[in-house]
Amino acid sequence: MFQFLSPRLVFVGLVLLAISSMLFARVYLQAYLGLEACPLCMTQRFFVVSWGVIALLAALHNPKDWGLRIYAALCGLAAFAGAAIAARHVWLQNLPEHLVPACGPPLEHMLENFPFWETVNIVLMGDGNCADTVWTFLGLSIPEQTLTVFCVAILVSLWQVARVYPERS
Repeated sequence: MFQFLSPRLVFVGLVLLAISSMLFARVYLQAYLGLEACPLCMTQRFFVVSWGVIALLAALHNPKDWGLRIYAALCGLAAFAGAAIAARHVWLQNLPEHLVPACGPPLEHMLENFPFWETVNIVLMGDGNCADTVWTFLGLSIPEQTLTVFCVAILVSLWQVARVYPERS
């Protein structure tokens, strides 16, 4: 159905999806609405940027056959990792109030005072700040919207891995 789309164009689409996601987060949510990103949000942003950079490299390199599949698989893995973090974030937001973990120290404090892997572990666990639903659109919280974007990136990446490519010269 979408075989007319060149692999390079699909990777450019993934780059544009990552850029638009980051612009929405940084410009609208953070700068305009004044919403600060919690540690799980920051982690999700890392994986959005990761899949965007991989897709940009793929678009610039424009490899053939297995190279395309490897880049697509790497994009999919980055998006899957981000989706896992977003799913945890959604889970935290839907916990009953009495089960929500206590709020932790700011990320900067943890990075300065805790070993790196302990900080990573604490961030991935989430805290009370991550459980707050501070903004919604169409009934979806920010992590739910982000999870949706990650799922789109995963599906596109899987399609890039599995599709039959036309012969190129």
